[in-house]
Order: sequence, then C-alpha cells, then structure tokens
Amino acid sequence: MGLFSKIKEGLKKTRDTVVGQIDSMLKSFTKIDESLFEELEELLVMGDVGIHTAEKICEELRKRVKKEGVTNPMEVHRLLESIVADMLEGGQELNIGTKPSVILVIGVNGVGKTTTIGKLANNLRRDGKTVLLSAADTFRAAAIEQLEVWADRSRCDIVKQTEGSDPAAVVFDSIRAAKARNADVVICDTAGRLHNKKHLMDELAKISRIIDRELPEADKEVLLVLDATTGQNAVNQAREFKNAAGITGIVLTKLDGTAKGGVVLAIKEELDVPVKYIGVGEQIDDLQEFDPQSFAKALFAVDEKDK
Repeated sequence: MGLFSKIKEGLKKTRDTVVGQIDSMLKSFTKIDESLFEELEELLVMGDVGIHTAEKICEELRKRVKKEGVTNPMEVHRLLESIVADMLEGGQELNIGTKPSVILVIGVNGVGKTTTIGKLANNLRRDGKTVLLSAADTFRAAAIEQLEVWADRSRCDIVKQTEGSDPAAVVFDSIRAAKARNADVVICDTAGRLHNKKHLMDELAKISRIIDRELPEADKEVLLVLDATTGQNAVNQAREFKNAAGITGIVLTKLDGTAKGGVVLAIKEELDVPVKYIGVGEQIDDLQEFDPQSFAKALFAVDEKDK
C-alpha cells in the first residue's frame, strides 16, 4: 500500500463520518447562503475541529466563495480541501540537523508513546540515520522492556538503567554514548506524566537542563504524543503540556481508529503547534510524516463507489 493510500485508509472513519455529513449537507442546498455556512460550522464543531477553528474555516470560505464567484454548493468541497491544507501548512518537518540531535518524547500513559518511539526510530534509521534510544521512563513497570523490544525491531542501540533509576541520569549516559558512537539522533523516552503532576514536570525540566548542558548547540525536538480518539481532550492536554514543557511538535496516534481526525486542525490552529507525525495503523511503518496537502486530499477524497 502506497503512502497516500495508507493516509487515506487511516482517515476513513473521519472521512466517512465528518466529511460524509458535510457532503450530504451540501447536496441539500441549491445555493450558497448564510444557512449553509451556519450548518457547515456546526458540523465542523461536531467533528472535533473546535469552535474557534470552525469559525475561521467558515470565514475563509466566505472570502473565497466571494472572490471566485462560486455559486454551486458542491464546489465548497474543493474550497474546503484547499483551506484545510493551507491552515495546516508550516513547521511539520523535524529539526534534527546537528549530530547528535535529541528528540524528547513526552505524553501521558496509554497514548502509544513507546510504540511511537519505536516506529520513529525505524523511520529515521530507514532514512540512513543512526539512532540511539534512551530508556528514561524508569517509573512505569515494563517500560524499559517494551522499549528494548522496539530497539530490537527497529535495529537501534538502547541505553538503559534499572527500574526506578534517575531518568536524568539515563539521559546523561545516553548523550555520552551518542557522542562516543557518533550517533545522529538520540530519542528519549520519558515517564508518562499527567499535566497536573508538578514533580513529573520538574523532572522533565531537569532532563532538559542536562541536554542543554551536555549538548548546548544540538537541535532538540520535544514531541508530545496524543491519542486522536480522545478528540478535544487531546487539545486540552496539548495546551497544558505546551504551557509546562515548551513542546515543538505533536505526534497524533490512532487516527485510523477514530472519526475525530478533525482534531489535527484544532491543535495546529488553536495552539500554533505543528503536527509532525500521524499514526495510521499498527505496523512498524504506519507512523507517517505529516504532510498537509496529502492529509487534506485524503480527508476529502471521494471513493470510486461514491462517484
């Protein structure tokens, strides 16, 4: 299955539910008027796009309809695809140009954080980079063992200590090992921390200080892993983490299992944090680099049977 096909299949539930309802609504109109915009905005909010983002989409749609002189409601579909792609554009590339670079991966337990790290490591190794995994989630039982399994699957080295060790010490050892082994990227797993747990956020700050001290010139990404199935709760989670941890990007998992794919728009627009990867399946190669154009195209794709 090709890259676009995977994204299209991964967005099937969102497309069938949200975009399907929008298409049905557009077919019920014979002209583009304010009632159409109001119904569209309501459907977007129900699709977990968020009120603010839905309003912005409809405002931009009004402008483009007027500018292009569009009168056919079914043309709105095409305009929406273009608007969504434009809104999502910017910041989606990983900033890992130094050697080594550091990727700190954070997120609450249960969102697929360790799995994401393994898949990301596999992607980077496939792109020709040498990757070292840092098992700094030393609190959760079996977290180190799970990361070891993914290190083996992705054929990457791993640095670990015993369960209960100081996470910052593991990161320190990992950076030293990366320098010695001439690794391109260090990916640090961290404890699944709830955003209201101050001591865990303090620990994250300690890890960041270690990285800044040992690798002051290194590129550093702080990626927050979110579960797309939680919809607007994911947006709230991202808002809290952004305030506390200075995240640079989002990895949105489980898009293939939810109709709430519209949350991608809410995260980018409301928080000004780019989505860098999306998870569209269970296989090791199902973590995809986020491409706004492909995402919008797949979201609004028309299946042959629907033509």
